[in-house]
Amino acid sequence: MSDTSQPAAMSAWITGIGLIAPGLPDWTSTAAVLRGEQAHESAATMLPAPELLPGAERRRASRVIKLALGVGLEAVRHAKADASTLATVFSASGADGHNCHALCEQLATDDRQISPTRFHNSVHNAAAGYWSIATRSMAACQVIGAFDASLGAGLLDALAQVVLDRQPVLLVAYDSEYPEPLRAKRDTPDCAGVALLLSPHADGALGRISLTPTQASADTLDNPSLEALRVAIPAMRALPLLRRMATGEAGDVVLDYLPPMQLRVSWRPCE
Repeated sequence: MSDTSQPAAMSAWITGIGLIAPGLPDWTSTAAVLRGEQAHESAATMLPAPELLPGAERRRASRVIKLALGVGLEAVRHAKADASTLATVFSASGADGHNCHALCEQLATDDRQISPTRFHNSVHNAAAGYWSIATRSMAACQVIGAFDASLGAGLLDALAQVVLDRQPVLLVAYDSEYPEPLRAKRDTPDCAGVALLLSPHADGALGRISLTPTQASADTLDNPSLEALRVAIPAMRALPLLRRMATGEAGDVVLDYLPPMQLRVSWRPCE
């Protein structure tokens, strides 16, 4: 009799990676840091211009929009994929921190009329909407928020779609900082994001991940500055897995999710 006590692993091939974080402007430089070839130097997050957006939307694009588009497009270009055809999952612990702050400031004045642009940029799915405009995509899109577990929730959703629909899915996980006084309650130091293009097919893949639930403790990083990013920014919970991808070292990592459940991710690079 087969053992059905453990859920079957969900698996997908990784064909593209994008990353932007403090001191880490792209995946190429991040991979070098994760391999120990370069030191991680503390620096403010560098955000690329959202060049695919039309002029009006480009002028309105917030830090969160630039971040989400930047990491998503890097992963797509890394995989040489067509962004307009990809199903997407956008996952964030919150919305646009600076925009939220500005709205709260406006509502605290006698003139409580809200800018329509600020309002539509304040919603949790704003980044997904700008992505569809930039890439002219009409593919399916999910938008997820699970506080500190947002990276794990997004990864679970994207993997499930790959397994069930047998089509590539782009996961974009990102977070924004908040100005004071909101920062006192949500101390995210800067904005950061990661994108993974998951596919049911091995063509052009970097390797394969398989995911199962576990109650083991999440993996940490030996590098103090990278570990600080992992702890402080929910999207950077991906760093232990990204370190294996950067080094090409097969093995398992445990990523934070909703305690007591964590996510065990097995990585097997292509030979």
